[in-house]
Amino acid sequence: GSNQALLYASSAGAALLAALILDAHRLAYLDELTGLPTRRALKAEFRKLSGDYTVAMVDVDHFKKFNDTYGHDVGDQVLRMVAARLRKVSGGGRAFRYGGEEFTVLFAGKGRTEAKAHLERLRADIEAAGFALRGADRPKRKPQRTAKSTRAKRVGVTVSIGIAQRDARAPSPEAVVTAADKALYKAKRQGRNRLALG
Repeated sequence: GSNQALLYASSAGAALLAALILDAHRLAYLDELTGLPTRRALKAEFRKLSGDYTVAMVDVDHFKKFNDTYGHDVGDQVLRMVAARLRKVSGGGRAFRYGGEEFTVLFAGKGRTEAKAHLERLRADIEAAGFALRGADRPKRKPQRTAKSTRAKRVGVTVSIGIAQRDARAPSPEAVVTAADKALYKAKRQGRNRLALG
């Protein structure tokens, strides 16, 4: 009898431990705010890659101004909106949250020219989506007739994107990310809401 109880207790303990490990793994590899895989997950993905791949660094334009003007809650909503669009990127790209307002899209087995068309579509999609600011005084229930004054104010959200591919100049994942980052700053300098190739 006591052996059975001990066995039961240890299997319950093992189940709990397994759940805790799974949760820790989920926290390490999935970003809580956006639901996208994290930089740690990206590193793990790089280890599995062989052959050609392209990396895009995506940065939300004027994000600090957004946060300062409308507050962190709105900033978080903007990041979630951008993440949702990134998740749907075409061409087999996989999106990751790199940190802050920066995201990464990885195209395994694709060169930068091929990836560029899918990223251009993504950039245009984010620009077209915009973001509806809900007023703090907004009624909980929708009024029957929407007066112009109660309509949510729309603000534009755009991203800048830097693209680089693995080649002789950038043979390692770190080198490709660095090259994509440099290209991102080029896109920012050229006026934002655009792509630049590294």
